[in-house]
Amino acid sequence: MPHLNFIVEPYLSGVRIDSFLSRHLRNYTTWRLLRMVEAGLVTINDLPIDSTQRVFRGQSVCIRLCDPPDKLLAPDPESLSVVWEDPWVLVIDKPAGLVAHPVGDYQQGTLANAVQSHLDEQTTARGLLRPGIVHRLDRMTSGLIAVTKEHLSHRLLSLDIQRGRTTKTYVAIVAGCVPWEKRSITLPIGQHPEGRSVLMSTANDARKPRDAHTDVRVLRRHARCTIVECDLHTGRNHQIRVHLAAVGHPVLGDEFYLANGHIRPQGGADLPAKSRRHALHASCLGFTHPILQTPLHFQSAPPCDFWDLTGATVPADRSPGDYA
Repeated sequence: MPHLNFIVEPYLSGVRIDSFLSRHLRNYTTWRLLRMVEAGLVTINDLPIDSTQRVFRGQSVCIRLCDPPDKLLAPDPESLSVVWEDPWVLVIDKPAGLVAHPVGDYQQGTLANAVQSHLDEQTTARGLLRPGIVHRLDRMTSGLIAVTKEHLSHRLLSLDIQRGRTTKTYVAIVAGCVPWEKRSITLPIGQHPEGRSVLMSTANDARKPRDAHTDVRVLRRHARCTIVECDLHTGRNHQIRVHLAAVGHPVLGDEFYLANGHIRPQGGADLPAKSRRHALHASCLGFTHPILQTPLHFQSAPPCDFWDLTGATVPADRSPGDYA
């Protein structure tokens, strides 16, 4: 029966005890935590409490966990390519084909399941930590993704992402020989008017359009394709893929988006087997550490299966700046 101690953070001052505990023990429901409070397993400053008690800044909360987590992600022991790790944050180089977190038909075998297994190896009991996915990468996009380990780093890093205080750069291979050197694409993005809800569009009849901004720079031209670098200034669903397709140069291997706003039929079933990923890789990620407040910057070179889409030969250990 693990004994855990928490100090009440300023931003949680005044909340009820069950809400406070649910922030720290994110694999437990508030109902399960209330049961432990009512069983006398929770104290504040070593004093017994009831289920309506509120916590205040600087108080010490102690809980004896008598129950296992009741919403634990199924741990998946899949190996992770960990670029950075400390007590608060993980940065992982995600392979293509791996969903970031459980959704729809993908309830197991996701990145979050693998991180849950990784975190369980660091605690005295399963489920004391829960991975926090603070930003997304599409299933078929590879590259850098940040994951938080506990609630405060999750909150602070999420706020920085919402406020545009992080930097994200992607490398893509697009169809055709791009005629310009640099381009800022600011077409609003909304839900596609006729397709499934997952599909996005820049068309005038797109549903619930939102501002979107992608800066694109050409790195290298080939006869039938172009390697480009994209700086992401907003975080719309499928943003880079939709923007590049809208200006006539879709990402190679994209299962949905064709040039000039057209949608590929049958969800990419017509693509060759080697194209079951698309040529988009999150190559650079920068942010301020949510707890230590130090700047962090990470780079990742696209893997071999990225280059297989076009047959280009680029050594895997080269940095994004070497492609030009």
